[in-house]
Amino acid sequence: MTRRGAVLGAVLLALVSGCSTVPTSTPVVQITQTPPRADSPVGIEPLSPETGATPEEVVRGFLDAAASTVRGHPVAREHLAPEPRGSWSDDAGITLLGADYATVTTDAGTVRVTGELVGTIDQRGGFTVDGQEVYSREFRLEQVDGEWRISDPPDGLLMLEPDFERLYERRDLYFLDPTGQRFVPDPRYLITGEAQPTVLVERLLAGPSAVLAAGVRNELEGAALGSTVTVSAQAVTVDLTGVADATPTRLAGLAAQLVWTLGQLPSVRSVEVLVDGDPLTLDGVPAVQTVDTWTALDPDAAPVDAVGHYLVEGALWTATDAPAPAPGPAGTGVYGLSSAAVATDPSTGELTQMVGVTQRDGQATLLTGPYDGDLTPVLPSGSLTVPTVAPARQEFWVVRDGSTVVRVAGGGPPQAVNAVTLPGLGRATALQLSPDGVRAAVVVEDGQRRSLHVGTVVRSDDGPVALRDWREVAPALGQVVDVAWRTSGSLLVLAGDAGEERTVPYLVGVDGWDLSPVPTAGLPSQATQVAAAPERPPLVSAGGTIWEWQVAGGTWVTLVRGQQPQPGTEPFYPG
Repeated sequence: MTRRGAVLGAVLLALVSGCSTVPTSTPVVQITQTPPRADSPVGIEPLSPETGATPEEVVRGFLDAAASTVRGHPVAREHLAPEPRGSWSDDAGITLLGADYATVTTDAGTVRVTGELVGTIDQRGGFTVDGQEVYSREFRLEQVDGEWRISDPPDGLLMLEPDFERLYERRDLYFLDPTGQRFVPDPRYLITGEAQPTVLVERLLAGPSAVLAAGVRNELEGAALGSTVTVSAQAVTVDLTGVADATPTRLAGLAAQLVWTLGQLPSVRSVEVLVDGDPLTLDGVPAVQTVDTWTALDPDAAPVDAVGHYLVEGALWTATDAPAPAPGPAGTGVYGLSSAAVATDPSTGELTQMVGVTQRDGQATLLTGPYDGDLTPVLPSGSLTVPTVAPARQEFWVVRDGSTVVRVAGGGPPQAVNAVTLPGLGRATALQLSPDGVRAAVVVEDGQRRSLHVGTVVRSDDGPVALRDWREVAPALGQVVDVAWRTSGSLLVLAGDAGEERTVPYLVGVDGWDLSPVPTAGLPSQATQVAAAPERPPLVSAGGTIWEWQVAGGTWVTLVRGQQPQPGTEPFYPG
């Protein structure tokens, strides 16, 4: 992680200049404390074991009883023998099984549970997708007063996926990118109910997930709750301690983190931050804040001029209402581009710099220059992936020869990115940076399998940029073709459908949760490339033409409604 106290970004500097933490005369009103978990049944509660239940019925009842909102899972404990009933921990994480599982009584008298292992939820609410393994565990049972009870339950909850989807919701914790200019979402899964504000604050204070920690800033590091989180009339009050000596920049950052994280809850409209019981005051920031107070940090804000682009016979075109060549030499086709990327100015949103890849005589060359000006060769190679942009930095990344990640910033010379573990995954065929610039999605080829992985970009002031902490996020997809970022927390993936031998677009969360196919209605043939960006309609190239996803109609349409498809390949959005 970069050093503490780095510049939070122009927007925060403008807001906090001259700010202070001098308390106002407004008294602090004590509001009812939110319970950490429901004490009474909510929704559909599981049943106690029936008299005379068989061992298999007891084990199935134990799994069903995981789907409870009552603190301590008392019904689940009723399925246990006396000794484990008191020692079993229900808060050691969750193991998720598919809905179709089997129970079999073995010759040894145990009950074997077998099913699809969907993934796990750790104690901090983070999801890890499983690598397509089968879950199998044998439960031992003993008779207690003539009734079968489990004697060796695993710690944590063993829960069926449909029950988890019914009871838990995805909520993002928000941390800052190294520049302090954008938020980075860190997905967590919380049980539904009134406890969510308290839990979200506690999770923020605990910090980012292990795979993300090195790439983000947490201005709440070292802070603690001075009193309970209180909720009243859609407002949340958070009283912090341990930050009285924090700089104005850090105070602005931690306030923004709290407001964005809590503001995603439907029940929360505003947040008041206290420091040691006194209201936090920041120049230019109201005492009671909303998400609108910190819109400049939106990780999914789209630049005004960031319209889609694509290539037509080596020329750069814009996917506007009236598609046309891009300005400058690149739009005339003089370079014969095979792929390209365009960067925007973070402050104005204007298209400023671009790179393009040319292919000649079996060699690839990266060109760079102004968006509407001449391009200069900067990097020859045997092969180069489609370039991608690091937002807020006007920095372009490519993978050279399938294994070496290279970045080109500000018209300077190419610099290697420390990605020493990438070659171990396979040969990289695609790399795309997230809209917040802190994550990278990569498609790697290993033998007959092409898989999707997400890594973390780690920047420091005294060392090279690194790309590390890889995790596979869609192991069910073994023939990934292309990938793009739909939002900072979700991906649009183009992958082969093994069952029907076709290529299909999918949506999936950055952590691998909620993999779902996107309809292909309207496409003339299978898609070969995909492009996406926050607040923009996804684009694909299919049959050498460009198509746009119409969310309202649930179908793919031509760029110009009612007209013939526009020829083109390699669509992308500026970053």
